Amino acid sequence: MNITVAGKKTEVEEGISIAKLIEVVKVENPLYVTVSINEEFVDSKAFEETVLKENDFVEFLYFMGGGSF
Repeated sequence: MNITVAGKKTEVEEGISIAKLIEVVKVENPLYVTVSINEEFVDSKAFEETVLKENDFVEFLYFMGGGSF
């Protein structure tokens, strides 16, 4: 099945969950990643049961803290 991950076409197994995709693509800091599918945010508690579909667009987003001097 084909999906787009971070702007790159990617072939993955049929019925893959977000949790499994995080493992497959070796996401850095998986405990701190936010995921969107087709521009809709997915609650991290739903990663195990959220199954991707053909042509989904997946983005991994990270909080970038900052400050001022």
